[in-house]
Amino acid sequence: MLKEKDLHGVYVPIITPFDEEGELDAASFYNLAYNLFQDGIDGLVVNGTTGESPTIASDELGVMFATAQAARDAAHVHVPLVVGTGTNDTRSTVRKTEEAGKLGADSVLVVVPYYNKPSQQGIIEHFRRVASVGVPVILYEVPHRTGVKLELNTVRTILELDGVIGMKDSTPNTKLVSELTRLGSKPILCGEDTLLFEALQSGAKGVMSASANVQTERFIAFYRHFLAGQQEKSKVLFEELLPLIRLLFQEPNPAPLKWLLEQQSVIESGTLRLPLMPVSEGLRVNLASYL
Repeated sequence: MLKEKDLHGVYVPIITPFDEEGELDAASFYNLAYNLFQDGIDGLVVNGTTGESPTIASDELGVMFATAQAARDAAHVHVPLVVGTGTNDTRSTVRKTEEAGKLGADSVLVVVPYYNKPSQQGIIEHFRRVASVGVPVILYEVPHRTGVKLELNTVRTILELDGVIGMKDSTPNTKLVSELTRLGSKPILCGEDTLLFEALQSGAKGVMSASANVQTERFIAFYRHFLAGQQEKSKVLFEELLPLIRLLFQEPNPAPLKWLLEQQSVIESGTLRLPLMPVSEGLRVNLASYL
């Protein structure tokens, strides 16, 4: 299982490939996962938002996890496998977390409950219940998707829970990571891709980047240079990636990623499940320069 001290580096929330009929494409999933492992990622997130988790059935998740394990074994690496299990219902989240543990997940990524706008205390109790399952939990704060913003004391309380090993911070600035770093927090991974460099400067221990499904080696190089103290080189590499990152989020994620990966023949089809739609023709033209 993933330990707090090991939560660092470049984690990639992998997309979930579907065939043209919208069914899970395990062969493409294997191909992409194997490539990511070969490129040197530090962690793989299965069934995150980038993986279209709201549309994934439990039996599909089992196939996806087994496929990720097979790709990891074939790549001869020891990379943590994290499973997204968060929902806006505590009982469902607990059940999904238990299932992830049985599959062999090294950790689970649990988003702040969305849509129903619980109180800060309700959110704390949600995470207390999930952490009691016994699978290491990574708190996921993404207020622009959940409709709820965590207060600093709420974050600190959740991070102090036994079984919570760290956090993915997708807030729109680096204020939270700076404050948590000052207070000696558990490790934070930046999940807001346009802020990756700034977040590392502010104390983040790594990144959980959807954009790194493509040009993965460049994202890893950017992080490794920062880790080696070569901040200027790291900044240059990040600024070179920034135009691509902005394009990848110009339309709903993961549609742009899937289009690029299909064009690169990493996956067979860029099919998405409704309500997500394929990228527009105009965005395809702009993305084509990265092929």
